[in-house]
Amino acid sequence: MKYTLYLVLLLLGTKLSFGQSYQQHIEDFRKQQLTSLSQQAKGPIAQHNLQFLAYYQPDESFKVQATVENLYNEPSFRMPTSDGTSKEFKRFAWVHFTLKGQQFSLPIYENVSLFQSNVQSSYLFFPILDKTTGEATYESGRYIDVKKQDIVDGKLTIDFNKAYNPYCAYSSGYRCPQPPKENYLAIAIEAGEKKYTGPKNQREQDSSMAKNFTDKEKKLITAGKANEKMYVLQTTVKRDSLILRTQSDDIKHDDPSLPLLMSRMLATVHDPSHPGVGIAAPQVGVNKNLIWVQRFDKTAQPFEVYINPKIIWRSKLLRKGAEGCLSIPDRKEDVIRNYSIKLQYVDRKSGKTVEELVEGFSAVIFQHEVDHLYGILYPDRLEEQQTKENVLLNEHIQFYSEKGSIVP
Repeated sequence: MKYTLYLVLLLLGTKLSFGQSYQQHIEDFRKQQLTSLSQQAKGPIAQHNLQFLAYYQPDESFKVQATVENLYNEPSFRMPTSDGTSKEFKRFAWVHFTLKGQQFSLPIYENVSLFQSNVQSSYLFFPILDKTTGEATYESGRYIDVKKQDIVDGKLTIDFNKAYNPYCAYSSGYRCPQPPKENYLAIAIEAGEKKYTGPKNQREQDSSMAKNFTDKEKKLITAGKANEKMYVLQTTVKRDSLILRTQSDDIKHDDPSLPLLMSRMLATVHDPSHPGVGIAAPQVGVNKNLIWVQRFDKTAQPFEVYINPKIIWRSKLLRKGAEGCLSIPDRKEDVIRNYSIKLQYVDRKSGKTVEELVEGFSAVIFQHEVDHLYGILYPDRLEEQQTKENVLLNEHIQFYSEKGSIVP
């Protein structure tokens, strides 16, 4: 009897020990996350706001082992991001698992831009949505870190206690992919990080990430004089298309080659054979964040240049209008865009961040040109709008403008 009682106590003690060990493991994981966030001087959250982060209690029943079904020759697709743009991904595999007595199958993804740029990355993207999303947890879903080497013999351990919020939960100025509907679990995942309840940070541009022009770009820029137009890349040319689909980098505002590129881009968009209302540096073969936009909302409708432009806010009110593109020959179609935006860019002289609210047709041009900087073309927007349901407001509200004050 004493021996049996001893075994029971031993087993209970072992179970308690294991439980404490797992809880400590999750707590250590969260401490590492907090340390990482607190050490980022220009990161998504101020150190004094870390107190607003909250988590579910560690629950080992939300840790599962999944069977991995690898996928091959998957087509790429654009996943919408929090800033209104999108990123290109491919499905890497399906993971099949049982959680709380239910069977689930979810895809995990690979970032296309990483292997297109020959960056050797082991990271995979695994976002989740569940019945707590928008209530107890962040409204745009959560992420779980997965690496290729975590997959062993076709198996992958998924711990939902390690689900965390993307940076967009804490701050503006980030491009967080929005989880597709196929990553929804029809169950409440009461594990991992909860909704952030603190004040949202307004992130300024990090100028330390800006780059100078590459030697190849400088050669292209200096191949002509300031008033000489540049070749406009075409989607019908495979080599051109690859450049147009590449995400561009921020440029240093004082790069010595910048004035010449600005002048040549302006000459290009003014070319009578293919005049436009805007142009982006990738369209002339330079993957840097620089655009020219005609400001129809200003007197004399001037062309203005913008360094490292970012759209940090978009209105819920939308408008539909015809768009064409210098890089897409013989096409013009109606595209739905946000009616107004908040633009952030770098002042050419001071290098300081400037913000501006833009509305109407000028806002449309900015959205078109900024899309180019992320490798997004307007036909991508056409595909995107087919997946969304919009409500026509004509019967509910009427808009007017003074005659002659707005172009389309």
